[in-house]
Amino acid sequence: MSLLKINNLTHFFGGLRAVYNFNLELRGGELMGLIGPNGAGKTTVFNLVSGFYRPSEGEILFEGRGLNGLRPHAVTGLGMARTFQNIRLWNSLTVFENLCVAQHYHLGYGFLQSVLRMSKFQKSERNVRKTAEEIIDLLGIRHYALEFPKNLPYGLQRRVEIGRALSLRPKLLMLDEPAAGMNPGEVEQLIELIRWIRDEFKLTVWLIEHHMRVVMNVCERIKVIDFGEAIAEGTPAEIKQNRRVIKAYLGEEGPVHARGI
Repeated sequence: MSLLKINNLTHFFGGLRAVYNFNLELRGGELMGLIGPNGAGKTTVFNLVSGFYRPSEGEILFEGRGLNGLRPHAVTGLGMARTFQNIRLWNSLTVFENLCVAQHYHLGYGFLQSVLRMSKFQKSERNVRKTAEEIIDLLGIRHYALEFPKNLPYGLQRRVEIGRALSLRPKLLMLDEPAAGMNPGEVEQLIELIRWIRDEFKLTVWLIEHHMRVVMNVCERIKVIDFGEAIAEGTPAEIKQNRRVIKAYLGEEGPVHARGI
């Protein structure tokens, strides 16, 4: 059974068609890319899948369960976590606290249990701290555990954001432009990090990215959309040679390498 299946997904903002008849099947353990020109509808697809928008039409299934109408926290609870184009860390909390607070949805204790510090509360809190410690060590950010994210270099902030998503123990990790704003050295580290995360955590990674070096070196399969509609799907080698993709990016059927695709 597919991990994620999207059937005929369509969404309108008023009279504007943002996504049209989008279909996708994601299998467990895949590294999948979603690319397209600016404004193509990529982030809208992510927002629909993760519950931030409700589809105008179509069906979203996660492990066979329908997601239509579920709120973001409910989608997260099923095993899906994501990052955003603009980093959304809690800058008033330390790196360690960011990874702890992110786990609140599955703590399993109520208000009274927390006030009275009952055994269930104490056990849950120990598990939260243990998970945060493990993620910090796995990602090599122990030195920054008590630092505030706003004081870290951009590449490290991205790593913390990915770590926060991983602390939710997802089956599907959705990364929205993780290389945005990174320098070349940080991009190379990100490529290795994404590969390592998939193998270490045994999860599926679906990413939106404009940086073609990341897409072509990380993804095993790529879906391309333009004006909200899928125009191609295939391996990186196939996408590089696809004329519709070239035209969407360049506006003409020129050499695809001209834009680093």
